Amino acid sequence: MSSPLFTPFSIGKLTLPNRIVMAPMTRTFSPNGMPGANVAQYYRRRAENGVGLIITEGTVINHPSSADHPNVPQLFGSALQGWSSVVEQVHAAGGRIFSQLWHVGMARAVGNPPNPEALPVGPSGIDLSGNQVTAPMTESDILSVIEAFAQAAADAKLLGFDGIEIHGAHGYLIDQFFWKQTNKRTDRYGGDGVEGRTQFAVEVIRAIRKAVGPDFPISLRISQWKNLNYTAKLAETPEQLSSFLEPLTAAGVDLYHCSTRRFWEPEFEGSDLNLAGWVKSLTGRPTITVGSVGLNQEFIHSFAPGQVTQVTGLDGLIDRLERNEFDLVAVGRSLLVDPEWAIKVRDGRFDELKPFTVEALRTLY
Repeated sequence: MSSPLFTPFSIGKLTLPNRIVMAPMTRTFSPNGMPGANVAQYYRRRAENGVGLIITEGTVINHPSSADHPNVPQLFGSALQGWSSVVEQVHAAGGRIFSQLWHVGMARAVGNPPNPEALPVGPSGIDLSGNQVTAPMTESDILSVIEAFAQAAADAKLLGFDGIEIHGAHGYLIDQFFWKQTNKRTDRYGGDGVEGRTQFAVEVIRAIRKAVGPDFPISLRISQWKNLNYTAKLAETPEQLSSFLEPLTAAGVDLYHCSTRRFWEPEFEGSDLNLAGWVKSLTGRPTITVGSVGLNQEFIHSFAPGQVTQVTGLDGLIDRLERNEFDLVAVGRSLLVDPEWAIKVRDGRFDELKPFTVEALRTLY
């Protein structure tokens, strides 16, 4: 039943040995932003146990307000040495690895470390609850963040990463430009039309492409839902989704990582396609699906004290993969709790799969 998961897949000149992706999951085990040997071993264990592509936890770019926690890993300065070791370990185990580039924007509270003196930034200075917290970003502010994204991507390539992913989902900075509730701008980075609200991301993608060249894979993670607002929609219809995706694809996205809380849920009425299925259909680009793969409840509820998220079968997932609804499958909590998840599935050892509990977050295993 799992064989389609274990067929190779190519993204441009990069070939992955199978369709299993380790989803990016923030772990906060990098003191002062510096990933150590434990982080390298954490990723290596997944690579040597059959994960086709690892996407790192969010790595923050070189901007004063990019992070909202002191132990979220950085992708600049002294932290680059730690990431070099991570890449070396993953490659030694036969794995492939992308770095996810992140700026939290207005999801960061005023005064939060690691730079409490730096104010959060966003397109209109509005947080996810609709509060006016700071002034809108100036064009100079915007250009400095774009440059930081491009530099992080260039550094990732120099370190030997196999590609990068831009975090454009879940209500963080890039998604704040996408979403009309947090982007009230009337200049070229905003407006009523979706094209203006994609302009910031378009310029980030173009700057990264210029920095890394034509053959280095660029993935963009997108979502409809936001932190604190799980019913939010960027696009209410397939037509709106198409208008949203068109400028991003033209700017140079190679792969879309389509974040949903439950991969089996249809995105729009009248079709069984999930978000990854619609994005692939509309853009022609390969997509990654994600959301409660192999588990019986979505991640928000699984973090409640005392909850045990049980293992489920993969039949529905395999059916969709066989129909080419999407191309790759990202696995989060199952790989967090069990680095051998991929190889157990490959070998049919389903009775050995581990349920997820919140205790798994307390260690970096």
